[in-house]
Amino acid sequence: MMQLQDILFSQGFGTRRICSGLVQQGLVSVGDEASPCTDPTALFEEKGLCFRVQGESWQYQLRAYLMLNKPAGFECSHKPGAHPSVYTLLPAPLRARGGGAAAGVQAVGRLDHDTTGLLLLSDDGQFIHRMTSPRHHVPKVYEAQVKHPLDARQVRRLLDGVVLDDDPAAVRAQDCVAVNEHHLRMTLTEGKYHQVKRMVAAVGNRVEGLHRSAIGTLVLTPELPEGQWRWLTPDEVLALTRKREKAA
Repeated sequence: MMQLQDILFSQGFGTRRICSGLVQQGLVSVGDEASPCTDPTALFEEKGLCFRVQGESWQYQLRAYLMLNKPAGFECSHKPGAHPSVYTLLPAPLRARGGGAAAGVQAVGRLDHDTTGLLLLSDDGQFIHRMTSPRHHVPKVYEAQVKHPLDARQVRRLLDGVVLDDDPAAVRAQDCVAVNEHHLRMTLTEGKYHQVKRMVAAVGNRVEGLHRSAIGTLVLTPELPEGQWRWLTPDEVLALTRKREKAA
Protein backbone atom coordinates (compact mmCIF):
# COMPACT_ATOMS: atom_id res chain seq x y z
CA MET A 1 0.00 0.00 0.00
CA MET A 2 1.23 3.48 -0.84
CA GLN A 3 0.02 6.96 -0.12
CA LEU A 4 -1.61 8.58 -3.12
CA GLN A 5 0.89 11.45 -3.15
CA ASP A 6 3.75 8.92 -3.26
CA ILE A 7 2.11 7.03 -6.11
CA LEU A 8 1.86 10.23 -8.15
CA PHE A 9 5.45 11.14 -7.29
CA SER A 10 6.75 7.74 -8.44
CA GLN A 11 4.88 8.11 -11.72
CA GLY A 12 6.43 11.50 -12.51
CA PHE A 13 3.74 14.02 -11.61
CA GLY A 14 6.12 16.34 -9.78
CA THR A 15 7.62 16.70 -6.34
CA ARG A 16 5.75 15.24 -3.38
CA ARG A 17 4.57 18.75 -2.55
CA ILE A 18 3.19 19.24 -6.06
CA CYS A 19 1.57 15.79 -5.99
CA SER A 20 -0.01 16.54 -2.63
CA GLY A 21 -1.37 19.79 -4.07
CA LEU A 22 -2.87 18.01 -7.09
CA VAL A 23 -4.79 15.72 -4.76
CA GLN A 24 -5.91 18.48 -2.39
CA GLN A 25 -7.19 20.53 -5.34
CA GLY A 26 -9.46 17.66 -6.40
CA LEU A 27 -7.55 16.95 -9.61
CA VAL A 28 -6.99 13.23 -8.95
CA SER A 29 -9.52 10.41 -8.98
CA VAL A 30 -8.80 6.74 -8.42
CA GLY A 31 -10.25 3.62 -10.00
CA ASP A 32 -13.92 3.84 -10.97
CA GLU A 33 -14.67 6.60 -8.49
CA ALA A 34 -16.28 9.60 -10.18
CA SER A 35 -15.46 11.89 -7.27
CA PRO A 36 -11.85 12.94 -6.73
CA CYS A 37 -9.80 11.78 -3.79
CA THR A 38 -8.70 14.83 -1.80
CA ASP A 39 -6.58 13.07 0.84
CA PRO A 40 -2.90 12.91 -0.26
CA THR A 41 -2.16 10.30 2.43
CA ALA A 42 -4.95 7.91 1.41
CA LEU A 43 -3.54 4.41 0.96
CA PHE A 44 -4.00 2.35 -2.21
CA GLU A 45 -2.65 -0.93 -3.53
CA GLU A 46 -0.46 0.40 -6.30
CA LYS A 47 -0.16 -2.71 -8.47
CA GLY A 48 -2.63 -2.43 -11.35
CA LEU A 49 -4.02 0.83 -9.99
CA CYS A 50 -5.79 3.07 -12.51
CA PHE A 51 -6.16 6.75 -11.78
CA ARG A 52 -6.88 10.05 -13.52
CA VAL A 53 -4.94 13.28 -13.18
CA GLN A 54 -6.70 16.36 -14.52
CA GLY A 55 -8.97 14.07 -16.54
CA GLU A 56 -6.17 12.03 -18.17
CA SER A 57 -6.12 8.31 -17.46
CA TRP A 58 -2.98 6.56 -16.21
CA GLN A 59 -2.09 3.14 -14.86
CA TYR A 60 0.54 2.58 -12.21
CA GLN A 61 3.72 1.08 -13.65
CA LEU A 62 6.52 -0.03 -11.33
CA ARG A 63 8.93 0.30 -14.27
CA ALA A 64 8.40 1.97 -17.63
CA TYR A 65 9.03 0.05 -20.86
CA LEU A 66 8.08 1.95 -24.00
CA MET A 67 8.16 1.59 -27.75
CA LEU A 68 8.46 4.80 -29.77
CA ASN A 69 8.22 5.13 -33.54
CA LYS A 70 10.95 7.72 -33.97
CA PRO A 71 10.54 10.21 -36.81
CA ALA A 72 13.44 11.85 -38.62
CA GLY A 73 14.74 15.14 -37.27
CA PHE A 74 14.93 14.25 -33.56
CA GLU A 75 18.01 13.59 -31.43
CA CYS A 76 18.14 10.85 -28.79
CA SER A 77 19.55 13.25 -26.21
CA HIS A 78 18.30 15.24 -23.23
CA LYS A 79 20.60 18.05 -24.39
CA PRO A 80 20.17 18.11 -28.17
CA GLY A 81 22.13 20.29 -30.54
CA ALA A 82 20.66 21.24 -33.90
CA HIS A 83 17.46 19.18 -33.60
CA PRO A 84 14.71 18.77 -30.99
CA SER A 85 14.99 16.03 -28.38
CA VAL A 86 13.11 12.79 -28.93
CA TYR A 87 12.00 13.07 -25.28
CA THR A 88 9.74 15.98 -26.21
CA LEU A 89 7.52 13.41 -27.94
CA LEU A 90 6.67 11.91 -24.53
CA PRO A 91 4.24 13.27 -21.92
CA ALA A 92 5.84 15.13 -19.02
CA PRO A 93 5.29 12.41 -16.37
CA LEU A 94 7.34 9.91 -18.37
CA ARG A 95 10.17 12.44 -18.55
CA ALA A 96 10.16 12.93 -14.77
CA ARG A 97 9.43 9.47 -13.33
CA GLY A 98 11.18 8.71 -10.06
CA GLY A 99 12.64 12.17 -9.45
CA GLY A 100 16.33 12.79 -8.83
CA ALA A 101 19.18 13.52 -11.22
CA ALA A 102 18.49 10.48 -13.41
CA ALA A 103 14.74 10.99 -13.56
CA GLY A 104 12.59 9.81 -16.41
CA VAL A 105 12.90 7.19 -19.08
CA GLN A 106 16.11 6.85 -21.07
CA ALA A 107 16.61 5.71 -24.64
CA VAL A 108 17.86 2.14 -24.92
CA GLY A 109 20.70 2.95 -27.31
CA ARG A 110 20.42 5.77 -29.82
CA LEU A 111 19.32 6.43 -33.35
CA ASP A 112 20.85 9.18 -35.48
CA HIS A 113 18.69 12.27 -35.96
CA ASP A 114 17.89 11.24 -39.55
CA THR A 115 17.19 7.58 -38.71
CA THR A 116 13.59 6.52 -38.12
CA GLY A 117 11.89 3.56 -36.50
CA LEU A 118 11.91 1.49 -33.34
CA LEU A 119 13.31 3.11 -30.22
CA LEU A 120 12.96 1.53 -26.78
CA LEU A 121 12.86 3.68 -23.66
CA SER A 122 12.88 2.61 -20.03
CA ASP A 123 13.70 3.68 -16.48
CA ASP A 124 14.92 0.18 -15.62
CA GLY A 125 18.72 0.34 -15.52
CA GLN A 126 19.19 -3.43 -15.60
CA PHE A 127 16.93 -3.73 -18.65
CA ILE A 128 18.82 -0.96 -20.46
CA HIS A 129 22.17 -2.60 -19.70
CA ARG A 130 20.95 -6.02 -20.80
CA MET A 131 19.64 -4.66 -24.10
CA THR A 132 22.73 -2.57 -24.92
CA SER A 133 25.64 -4.60 -23.54
CA PRO A 134 27.74 -6.07 -26.39
CA ARG A 135 28.03 -9.42 -24.59
CA HIS A 136 24.29 -10.05 -24.91
CA HIS A 137 24.35 -9.71 -28.73
CA VAL A 138 20.84 -8.29 -29.05
CA PRO A 139 19.97 -8.36 -32.78
CA LYS A 140 18.70 -5.14 -34.35
CA VAL A 141 17.17 -5.08 -37.82
CA TYR A 142 17.67 -2.08 -40.11
CA GLU A 143 16.04 -1.23 -43.42
CA ALA A 144 18.48 0.81 -45.52
CA GLN A 145 17.64 2.61 -48.73
CA VAL A 146 20.88 2.81 -50.72
CA LYS A 147 21.99 5.06 -53.58
CA HIS A 148 23.49 2.50 -55.96
CA PRO A 149 22.00 -0.84 -57.07
CA LEU A 150 22.91 -3.69 -54.75
CA ASP A 151 24.65 -6.81 -55.96
CA ALA A 152 25.50 -10.19 -54.47
CA ARG A 153 29.13 -9.16 -53.92
CA GLN A 154 28.17 -6.30 -51.62
CA VAL A 155 25.83 -8.50 -49.59
CA ARG A 156 28.48 -11.20 -49.31
CA ARG A 157 31.10 -8.74 -48.07
CA LEU A 158 28.74 -7.40 -45.41
CA LEU A 159 28.16 -10.95 -44.18
CA ASP A 160 31.86 -11.85 -44.30
CA GLY A 161 32.95 -8.64 -42.56
CA VAL A 162 34.34 -5.24 -43.41
CA VAL A 163 36.99 -3.15 -41.62
CA LEU A 164 35.98 0.32 -40.43
CA ASP A 165 38.44 3.15 -40.02
CA ASP A 166 38.42 3.15 -36.18
CA ASP A 167 38.99 -0.57 -35.55
CA PRO A 168 41.24 -3.11 -37.30
CA ALA A 169 38.84 -5.94 -36.41
CA ALA A 170 36.26 -6.73 -39.08
CA VAL A 171 32.58 -6.18 -38.27
CA ARG A 172 29.95 -8.47 -39.75
CA ALA A 173 26.24 -8.42 -40.31
CA GLN A 174 24.47 -11.28 -38.57
CA ASP A 175 22.10 -11.36 -41.52
CA CYS A 176 21.89 -9.34 -44.70
CA VAL A 177 19.57 -9.52 -47.69
CA ALA A 178 18.85 -7.31 -50.69
CA VAL A 179 15.05 -6.89 -50.60
CA ASN A 180 15.34 -5.14 -53.94
CA GLU A 181 18.18 -3.36 -55.72
CA HIS A 182 17.92 -0.29 -53.49
CA HIS A 183 16.59 -1.81 -50.24
CA LEU A 184 19.01 -3.59 -47.92
CA ARG A 185 17.82 -5.37 -44.77
CA MET A 186 20.68 -5.83 -42.31
CA THR A 187 20.76 -7.40 -38.84
CA LEU A 188 23.51 -6.28 -36.44
CA THR A 189 24.41 -7.38 -32.93
CA GLU A 190 26.86 -4.55 -32.24
CA GLY A 191 26.24 -0.85 -31.73
CA LYS A 192 29.13 1.04 -33.25
CA TYR A 193 28.84 4.70 -34.21
CA HIS A 194 27.01 5.10 -37.57
CA GLN A 195 27.63 1.39 -38.11
CA VAL A 196 25.13 0.67 -40.89
CA LYS A 197 26.13 3.73 -42.87
CA ARG A 198 29.85 3.02 -42.50
CA MET A 199 29.52 -0.67 -43.36
CA VAL A 200 27.54 0.13 -46.49
CA ALA A 201 30.09 2.79 -47.46
CA ALA A 202 32.87 0.21 -46.99
CA VAL A 203 31.39 -1.94 -49.78
CA GLY A 204 31.08 1.01 -52.18
CA ASN A 205 27.51 2.10 -51.63
CA ARG A 206 25.75 4.86 -49.70
CA VAL A 207 22.82 4.88 -47.27
CA GLU A 208 20.24 7.50 -48.18
CA GLY A 209 17.54 6.46 -45.72
CA LEU A 210 17.67 4.29 -42.61
CA HIS A 211 14.88 2.74 -40.51
CA ARG A 212 15.11 0.32 -37.57
CA SER A 213 12.31 -2.23 -37.73
CA ALA A 214 13.10 -4.67 -34.90
CA ILE A 215 15.08 -5.17 -31.70
CA GLY A 216 15.46 -8.69 -30.40
CA THR A 217 12.03 -10.34 -30.44
CA LEU A 218 10.24 -6.99 -30.74
CA VAL A 219 9.02 -5.70 -34.10
CA LEU A 220 7.84 -2.11 -34.55
CA THR A 221 4.06 -2.03 -34.40
CA PRO A 222 2.87 -1.24 -37.96
CA GLU A 223 -0.14 0.71 -36.66
CA LEU A 224 1.96 3.00 -34.46
CA PRO A 225 2.27 6.37 -36.25
CA GLU A 226 5.59 8.20 -36.42
CA GLY A 227 6.15 10.25 -33.29
CA GLN A 228 3.79 8.11 -31.18
CA TRP A 229 4.60 5.72 -28.33
CA ARG A 230 2.99 2.88 -26.44
CA TRP A 231 3.68 0.74 -23.37
CA LEU A 232 5.27 -2.63 -23.99
CA THR A 233 3.14 -5.51 -22.78
CA PRO A 234 4.47 -7.71 -19.95
CA ASP A 235 4.83 -10.56 -22.46
CA GLU A 236 6.95 -8.38 -24.77
CA VAL A 237 9.25 -7.37 -21.92
CA LEU A 238 9.53 -10.99 -20.78
CA ALA A 239 10.36 -12.19 -24.30
CA LEU A 240 13.12 -9.59 -24.64
CA THR A 241 14.70 -10.30 -21.26
CA ARG A 242 14.30 -14.08 -21.37
CA LYS A 243 16.13 -14.27 -24.67
CA ARG A 244 18.97 -12.15 -23.32
CA GLU A 245 19.28 -14.25 -20.14
CA LYS A 246 19.70 -17.41 -22.23
CA ALA A 247 22.39 -15.69 -24.28
CA ALA A 248 24.30 -14.47 -21.21
